[in-house]
Amino acid sequence: MKKVMAALKFTFRNGETWTIKRENVGDLWIKQVTTSYGRIGDSNFQEIHPCESLRIEIRPEADHVNSNDINLGGIEAGMFSRVGKYQDIEMMDIMYTDEDHPKSDVIVQSDTIYFPYLALDTDGNDNKYQTSHISTDNSLYIVIDPDKTVEDIYTDITFN
Repeated sequence: MKKVMAALKFTFRNGETWTIKRENVGDLWIKQVTTSYGRIGDSNFQEIHPCESLRIEIRPEADHVNSNDINLGGIEAGMFSRVGKYQDIEMMDIMYTDEDHPKSDVIVQSDTIYFPYLALDTDGNDNKYQTSHISTDNSLYIVIDPDKTVEDIYTDITFN
């Protein structure tokens, strides 16, 4: 079996999710993914994959809510608007299908990537390291990085 990335599933701080199909992802770069092991309190030990930073371009066709995702804010305003309003993406699942069965939508494996996170205020919901903007061609650009913003990375893009 050879796994092929089929979708990305973002998880927000409040537990809401947003699934983006592979064909709606443009530029994607996940920097320095590592493997760590740990547990919180008395939970089971688990493997986690923190990364140093993320940058992604999401095409306009992804500005909707997948019926498998539960996200009332996204239904009302669209996911691009939701991401712009709240800087709270906490992690992302990279979802894979089996290349030997290309017509299948069955997810055979996923890897969870955790992003750098520093709370902007005392409620802890918004991430200081997350920036996002919509371009003039209506693509959404997101950067989650301790040192750089969307404007620093995508210098050749014109934003609204």
